Amino acid sequence: MSKITIKQLFTYYIKGLTPHACESVFLKEGHGIPGDRTFALMYDDNLTDIGEAVVPWMKKKHFAVQNDWAGLAGLSCHYDVETALLTVKRHGVKLLVSATNTEVGRDNISKFFTGYLAGLTSSELARHPDHAPLRFVGDSNGSARYPDREPVHISLLSQGTLNALSDLLEQQVDVRRFRPNVVLEGVEPWEEFKWVGQEFMLGTAKIKITAPINRCLNINVHPEKGELDLPLLTKLKQHYGHVQTGVLATVLSSGFAKIGDKLINI
Repeated sequence: MSKITIKQLFTYYIKGLTPHACESVFLKEGHGIPGDRTFALMYDDNLTDIGEAVVPWMKKKHFAVQNDWAGLAGLSCHYDVETALLTVKRHGVKLLVSATNTEVGRDNISKFFTGYLAGLTSSELARHPDHAPLRFVGDSNGSARYPDREPVHISLLSQGTLNALSDLLEQQVDVRRFRPNVVLEGVEPWEEFKWVGQEFMLGTAKIKITAPINRCLNINVHPEKGELDLPLLTKLKQHYGHVQTGVLATVLSSGFAKIGDKLINI
């Protein structure tokens, strides 16, 4: 295995919304990256009997995400860890600044996204195609997590695989379409699939690769325009016979990872 290093790191504080580029992350054993998908926009019509701000993990269909509502990607959402404030902009115009750790602030966030979603059209294959009130759930201390799959994980994607897809589409494919936590360089296209079941050191953390990632319509969504503009999912299936890119990993022992750190097979 050639020298493999971390090229990019991302955290997604709010499930389905803007990625946050990071210089380094903490990987917590049995948890993943604290703060990653720590908030979500839950459809309030599904589980009206749950009144708590922090709800249990639920399947993706219970949350508003770009797979169903591409227009969510048209918002620029910045979460400030120090102040717990969420700022939402569109085309550079500030639409919302609200606290995520107060009842009033959370209600404001819920109302804003409920109203914004009301002006969008869902995708044809949406799991929840109907407009419904949204509830902002999760916590500002990073203990909650709402990833797509129940076992906690991080996601990794190689630049080599991304380059192969860019060649296939004959245009540069933005890595943000895949919403990875870790982007690796020094990897041949699709090589990461061979790592399933193996253990690695990622920076000072120990991880285990568990499975390839099955993709959804989200990868067709332009990460800034909020439009379905690229038939990436169809091209994957037609050319490779599958709809998988990148891999999932669990954190076996805690540690830090930063840009430039190595991924080392152990």
